[in-house]
This record gives sequence, structure tokens and C-alpha cells, in this order.
Amino acid sequence: MDDRHLQVVAREQKLATGQVRAVATLIADGATVPFIARYRKEATGSLDEVLIRQIRDRLELLAELERRRAAILASLTERELLTPELAEKLQAAATLTALEDLYLPYRPKRRTRATMARERGLEPLAHLLLAQDPATDPVAAARPYVAPDKGIASDTGVATVEEALQGARDIIAEEASENEAVRVAIRNLLRQQGRLTAKVIRGKQEEGAKFRDYFAWDEAANRAPSHRVLALGRGESEKVLRVHVTAPAEAALRILAEHVVVNDSPAAAEVATALAEAYKRLLAPSLENEIRLALKKWADAEAIGVFAENLGELLLAPPLGRKRVLALDPGFRTGCKLACLDRQGELLHHDTIYPHSGRGGAQAAAATVGDLVERFAIEAVAVGNGTAGRETEAFVNGLELPTAPPVVMVDESGASVYSASEVARQEFPDHDITVRGAVSIGRRLQDPLAELVKLDPKVIGVGQYQHDVDQSALRRSLEDTVVSCVNAIGVDVNTASEKLLTFVSGVGPRLAANIVARRNVEGPFRSRRQLQEVPRLGAKAFQQAAGFLRVNAAANPLDASAVHPESYPVVAAMARDLSCEVSDLLSDAALRQRVDLRRYVSDTVGLPTLSDIMQELARPGRDPRDRFEPFRFDTAVQSLGDLEVGMRLPGIVTNVTDFGAFVDVGVHQDGLAHISQLADRYIKHPSEVVKVRQHVMTTVIGVDIERQRISLSLKSQPDPD
Repeated sequence: MDDRHLQVVAREQKLATGQVRAVATLIADGATVPFIARYRKEATGSLDEVLIRQIRDRLELLAELERRRAAILASLTERELLTPELAEKLQAAATLTALEDLYLPYRPKRRTRATMARERGLEPLAHLLLAQDPATDPVAAARPYVAPDKGIASDTGVATVEEALQGARDIIAEEASENEAVRVAIRNLLRQQGRLTAKVIRGKQEEGAKFRDYFAWDEAANRAPSHRVLALGRGESEKVLRVHVTAPAEAALRILAEHVVVNDSPAAAEVATALAEAYKRLLAPSLENEIRLALKKWADAEAIGVFAENLGELLLAPPLGRKRVLALDPGFRTGCKLACLDRQGELLHHDTIYPHSGRGGAQAAAATVGDLVERFAIEAVAVGNGTAGRETEAFVNGLELPTAPPVVMVDESGASVYSASEVARQEFPDHDITVRGAVSIGRRLQDPLAELVKLDPKVIGVGQYQHDVDQSALRRSLEDTVVSCVNAIGVDVNTASEKLLTFVSGVGPRLAANIVARRNVEGPFRSRRQLQEVPRLGAKAFQQAAGFLRVNAAANPLDASAVHPESYPVVAAMARDLSCEVSDLLSDAALRQRVDLRRYVSDTVGLPTLSDIMQELARPGRDPRDRFEPFRFDTAVQSLGDLEVGMRLPGIVTNVTDFGAFVDVGVHQDGLAHISQLADRYIKHPSEVVKVRQHVMTTVIGVDIERQRISLSLKSQPDPD
């Protein structure tokens, strides 16, 4: 563990070095982020998951910097190019960019124009010109480098004076382009004054019509929003646009001159010509690529952050809970696939009804639904929001069903992907994809988190340019989000699917499979301690996982709570001091109020953990998600053609992006509420006022049936589209 890195991160995050060291040590010891945040607050000073992940990621980047530094030093040493001065500069380089700038002049290269000029023996001429002595006549200085046989170039000479001067300028250009100070100055110029431009490729206007807003684009690169950077990148990758980041050429040449040119002599004129070539041919393309990569990396991070936030909101959406559900996967010609689920989400019955195939079909479907609602004591009906969703919702709402269960539209994004997945085949080996899809819709209503973790988050539909961003960074961020959500809620070890268990702290795929296998053979777990009987679930994995796994109806009531087994003795001591049972502490608030936490502080347990314990005793194992609130679309609006400007409609936010929020108003096409239409006040980002699955009231401000676009407003006084 490098103390310098710990100090760097502590300084950047405004933390004590000891906090950063504690996080680094715990992670190196195999602890997960949720475990550290929840159960090691004394060590970290109560850092939350966000800061812990930032520390983890920054330390990894610094470790990567050290690996690159070591590789460069080894390369220079092997080639006998490392001087004490260069070694000192390399050791002091604080960023990968600074490190590469220092290494650039020594990096092994392909044969360049400057390389060939050196091979012809022109390096002394280049250095003579660079000295810019007013007495130097460039033409006279170049004549000795012309080959003896006039007009014929050789290995040690050139054919003409101009060729000699050009070769010398090539050497000067390369050296100037590799000058660290020059690169830093022009890089800063690009960052501060660079323009992000795009032009349509000739002949691509029709094919690339979706990018027409960018056919002649020009804006300050440092003010371009992330979604526009990604959109321009996509237009370029689809060979519709040519995209550049350019600096003011005059300012760039002025910087070069300030660093290299020392007077107005004839030699200096040759140097100035070389610098113009250096900028156009070497510096501008190199630094443009670098700046564009940095812009892309930033835009990726912004988009990934938005995706992760949306995913978190979706996963933590309020669950209906353990209710018996009748789920419908709607369809017109092929009918509606129907599945009845028990309170644990197990399939009880499946069928197909045809409510949209004529009067006879509707009557038969009504009879079937009514019979099933009564037979299975259905408590809610889930209807997928895809094709025929609104029509099926209206059909069910029109029935006089026993117990009048609520009818809820469920977002079925990705359900077809789940239906064809290996996870679905393992869960339902004897049923086809239509049955699996209906089951997934029903389970999403019962518990969105437990069902959606079975999907690749990219198919859920809450991202922004997710296919254009760094896929490894996206995968890690989304996995962090899923793990965070799963562990924040906790998992019932006796009912959780194998897939859900894989996201529990310290578990992973192999242990998840072993837990399910043990459960299938031996029956439900009766205590947390029995988890230690699972093959390969050792002490470390038990420590990481136990607090997040719930065992309901266990002999020890703490097994169903978020109190970690390592803290059971503390709770037992509290109960003993009050002459009561642990169960009494959970049920009696008056008893809990009598506990003096300071009495139980020790070398390993501090007030942060004790406070968490008391909060958990007050609500043992309680789901922290919001209460489920049913939602209904306006029954008078079924399709895009039903919309009119000025309509006020209820909607559900389906996606939040940098530029606005998409809202489902029940017409099979989400509308866009631009960021300028989200609030009566100025906001920097849509996430300040809306989140995925939020129920909102919208105003229709524009309808474009031809382009299938809806413009919405959430403002009290909407602006016209």
C-alpha cells in the first residue's frame, strides 16, 4: 500500500489519511463496499458507499499510474536513456498525461520524416538553425549537407539545399511537438478555447437524417453537454459526420513561437516555418485525439452516472409485496398469455385468453379471468405495457371481478430477453417463453428488485447512449448499483432466486448455487449459523454475507434483521442488563429507550454501530422501500391520435437523461419533457426534480404523429412547444 497514494486520495476527497487507509486495507482483505459502509463505520469514520467506491476507483487508477511509471523507467534503463534528471521528473509526474509527455521524446517510433532526416545526417543542421544565431545564413549552412554528386541524394546527404533545410525543419518540428512545456500549453489552449465542430459527410444527408441537427455544428468544447458529445460520436461512428476539436491556430502558433523562437533572424524564420508544420502535422492531430478521448471519457462518466442513478431508482421502486397476482402479457392476434402466481411468485397456473378477437373471445376471456381470480384468491392484476397493453387494461377494468383486485400496468422492458435467457430456462424448463414472460411481469409487480436483477441492466431501457460508452466502466458501475440496492434491502435466504443471491455481499455465483442446492436438499435454513454448513462458504464469506441475508421465523429474531451476527453478543448484553429477552427489545420501545449506548462501547464496537443496532431493533428486517401506490392512466387516452395540445395527463417517468425526462402517458410512445419544461425554476439536471418510476402530472405541449413524438411539460404554466 503506497502511502503517497493514500495521501493523494485523502487530499482530493478532503478526508483523513486514516480513513482512506482503512478503506484500502478492508478492500485488500476482501471486504465488499456494502459491508464496509454498513458494518465498519468505526474504521472508516462512517463513510458511505459512494465515497468508498470513489476511494477504491481512485486508488486503482493510481496503481495503474505506478505500473506505467515502472514500465517506462524499465524501458529507459534498458536502452540506457535514463538520466538522474529525467528519472526525477518521471517520479514526480502526478498524472498519466504528464508521464507520457515526458516519455514521448524517448518512445520507440516508426520511421518518421525526422528519423529519415537524422539518417541523412541533418541533425547538426537542425540544431544550428534552432540556435538562431543572427549570423547564420540557412542556405550557406545547408550546402555542406548536399551530396557530392549534385542532384543525387545519398545515405549521408541530400540532393538540394532545400531538401537539407526541409529535413532540418522536420527534425525541429518533431522536437517541438514533443516538448513537454509546449504540449502542456497547447493542451490547455484546447481545453479552454477549443471548438467542437461537426459537418455532414457529402452524400450522407438523407441516410443520416437523424443527425441533421449536427450537419453544421460549432460550439465551445468545454461547454458541450455529455449527451451531445456522445451523439456526435455516434454520428461519426456511423460515418455520417466528421467531428473535430480545434484550437485557434494563431494562438497555438503564438504559444509555439513563445517557447522556441528567440529573435527575427533568417534562422529563426526557418524555425518558425518548422513550427507551423509541427502544429498542423503533429501537434494538432495528436492533442485533438487526446482532448477528444478526454471529452469522451467525461461524457461516458456522465452518462454512466445517469444510467446508474436511473437503475437504482428502478430497482428500489416500491414493491406490491407478497400478494397473489394474475399477470397478463398482452397481445392482439396471438392473445394474452396469463399466469397466476402465489405470494412467493411461484407459478400456479397459466393459460391464454383472446379478449381482442371478437365478442365471443372477449366473453370467454372474461369468464376465464373471473374464474381464476376467485379460484386463486387473486389480490392484484399485472398487465404488461407493451402491444395491446392499454386495451387489455381496459378490458380487465371493465370486468366485475370478485374482491375487485387493483389492475396495475407494469413496464415490461426486457421481459422478452429474460424469457429467452438461461436464467429463465433454469427456472421454468418445462414452459415456453410466453409463459416465462407473463411470470416475469407478475413478479416485477411483486418485487421489482428480485426480478430485474435477472436481466442485463442495458436491456431495461433507462440508459442514455449506453451502447456508446466504455462498456467495462458501464458494467462495473451498474454492477455496483445492483449490489448496493440488493444489500440495502436484504435478501430472504429461503426464497431468493439463485441470481438474486449472487449479488449479496461475499456470495457470488458459485456460493449462490451452493446455497440453493443446500436449501433444496435440506429444506429452509432455520438460522444464519446454518449458512456455515454450505459448501465453500467459509468464515470470510459468512462475515461479508450474514448481515444481508435474512432468515425469517428463526429461533433468534435477530436472524431476520440487519444486525450482524458479530454484534449479537452486544444485543444479548443489552437484554441481560434490562432483565428481558432479545425479542422484548424488538417489540418494546420503552425498553429500548432505557438502553445507554455508551455502556456498550468497546475497542471494536463504537457509537455508529450501536446506533445502527438500535435503529434496526426498532424495525427489524423492515423493507426500506417506499409504500406501493397504484397508478392509473387516463382512460380516455389510448393512442397517439387521442392526444391534443393542452391536455393534462397523469404519467410515469420511464427514463431520466441529461436533457430531460421521458414520460409514459399510456399511448405506447413515451413523451419527452425537456429540462426547460420540468420545473418552474432553473435546474442544472433533470434528476433534481424527477426520478424513474415517479408519478407525475403532465401537460401536452406538442404532438408530431408523423415522427411519433410527444412534447410534455411538468411546469405549472407550460411554455409552448
